[in-house]
Formats: sequence, structure tokens, C-alpha cells
Amino acid sequence: MKITAVRFAKLDVPLKTPFKTAVRTVQDICDLVVIVETDCGQVGYGAAPSTPVITGDTHGSMFYAIANVIAPRIIGMDIEELNTICQRIQHAIIGNSSAKAAIEIAIYDLWAKHFQAPLYKVLGGGKTQLRTDVTISVDHIDKMLADAHLAITQGFDILKIKIGTDIEDDINRVSTLYQALHKQATMRLDVNQGWTAKQTVYAMQKLEHRGVELELIEQPVKNKDIDGLRYISERITTPVMADESAFSALQVIELIRTGAADIINIKLMKSAGLSNAIKIADLAELYAIPCMIGCMLEGSISVAAAAHLASAKASSITLIDLDGPTLGKYDPVVGGVNFNHSHIQLGQGHGLGIDGINGLQELTWPF
Repeated sequence: MKITAVRFAKLDVPLKTPFKTAVRTVQDICDLVVIVETDCGQVGYGAAPSTPVITGDTHGSMFYAIANVIAPRIIGMDIEELNTICQRIQHAIIGNSSAKAAIEIAIYDLWAKHFQAPLYKVLGGGKTQLRTDVTISVDHIDKMLADAHLAITQGFDILKIKIGTDIEDDINRVSTLYQALHKQATMRLDVNQGWTAKQTVYAMQKLEHRGVELELIEQPVKNKDIDGLRYISERITTPVMADESAFSALQVIELIRTGAADIINIKLMKSAGLSNAIKIADLAELYAIPCMIGCMLEGSISVAAAAHLASAKASSITLIDLDGPTLGKYDPVVGGVNFNHSHIQLGQGHGLGIDGINGLQELTWPF
């Protein structure tokens, strides 16, 4: 099975409600879809969203990087040469982590199809059912309470609360939500780099003094502030999770070495694909550091790949944050992984198991 061509498409899915964090507001799930063709007629699917304020990738930059830099280095290669293909993808261009992730996902899809097995099985096997949390966007408290109550009625029992816009308002939001919901759901806090280290310690000590028990606090400070993460970890009881500070395996080594984080959030768009995500999961397992598998408001193509990885690496990936597909008004992907509110069911189709995708808009350059 040799790679013969790479095509591109766009996929838009409106959100049920706007996705709001400390750094961005999003109205739609909008993915660049990468379709890798082979000489035997099989195709592999990958996808990535535009996240310029997080990874620096846009749809235009990803299209150009893949079409003009990455694809020419792998066209003609046999899909069995997985490690070499991934090395060529990773070394083809500096940065561009989401572009690399999108095409790597398509390659892994084809690799598993070559062996006529679901991706999670060729990655090592695992359970086929997962449970995800759901994101509650930052907003006025009545809206956040309403969104949280709706999520609980839909069967979610873990809520990821987005804050980070105003320290005192954030403290009050969290206190109010906890008092109203803590008997019905576990709460995770995601600050999205919205606080300083001292603000975080102030807020968390205040919340902890009030009896607020959170499962974790995620990336309260700027991505490069490793000293800040360590300062926080040493002064609060709540576990600290690194997200934007943990793109690569080398960054994860530094986080572990310095004791700056208790948990690592793995996202395929940060790690530049599955090959590096696997390295991070294995590295964390060596040091008994738990990992979360997360997403960046992507659709069910790339989130399916993350779910397969979570299944295969369940010994280190113990927390699931793969709610992206459930936040959309519908799922255009036929087959593959079934995302039903908090329940994620992996199928037995080969690769990612995708049978078709509705609403694809073919793309050519420029667009």
C-alpha cells in the first residue's frame, strides 16, 4: 500500500452554544480535513482545527505546509514504513504541530487498515468504551449553572469549568458552581493561562479554605511560565495539570524533573500527532505521572484518533476530555467512533473505522 496523493477538504459544524475560554470564543467546529490516497484505493483521514492563539496553525498554513513541504517527502512510500514516514513528517518543517498531526492521523488510519484492524488494536489494544467530561464555557454565572445542569441531565458527571477572565469573578463562579453541583458531578478547573502564579495561589487557597474540592486545575499561567507552575504546585493541595506548557516530550521531561505539574494533558494538535503523543504517554507512565487526553474543539475525525490512543494507553491516560464532537449540533462522520454525550464507543472498523463524511467541501490552493 503506497501513498500516491494528498487531498484537502473543509468541514464545518455549528456548535450548540458558543465555546468561550480566557483566550478565545468559537462558534463552529471548523476542521481542515486531510485525505491521503494510496495505490490500492484505500484512503486515510486526518483533520485539524485552526488554533492560531494556541499552536500558531491556521487552515491556510496547514494546507501550505502539508501540500508543499510534508506531502512531497512521503508520497511514494509504503504505509508499512510507519516510523520512517512519521520521522519525515516531523522533520520536514519546524513547528506546524497541527499540520503534522492531521497528516499523521491519516497515516495511522491507513496503517491500521493495512493490518485490517481498528487503530486501538494495532497500538496495543484496550477497552472500547470511554467516558468523557464536558466543557462549561466561561460566562455569567446563571448561564454557566444552566449549562452545567443541562450537562448533568444528559449523563455527564465530570464538568470542566472554563474561567480565567477576572480573578474575583472567577473565585465566585467556582464557589457558586461547586456549592450547587458538587454532589452531582466532579469538577475540573481550566484557567487557560488566564492568571498569574500569585493569583492562582491566592484563588486556590481561598477556594480550598471554603471547602471547594476540585479534581485538578489546568494551565493557570502562561505556557512558558514553568517556574510559575512549580510555585503553584508547592503551595496548593489541588493537583496542577500542564496543557499549553506540555507540547513535546522534552517539555514533559522538564515538567517532571522540576516537579512543576502533577498531571500532563496530551493533545494530538500539540504533540504534532500520534507518534509523539505515544512517546509522552510512555514517558509519563515511567514516572507514574497520570495523563489526560484532550482536544482543541475538533470534530470526530481527529478526536476519534485520540480516543483510540486513550484506549491503547489506558495505563497512563486515565483522564478523558474528548467532548468536542458532542458540542456540535451534529456529527457529519459516518462510522468511526460513536460520541454519545459522556459515552464514547470505539467501533471495530479498520483504522479509524470511518465509512464516509457528509458535508465535505473540497479545497484547492488558494482558498
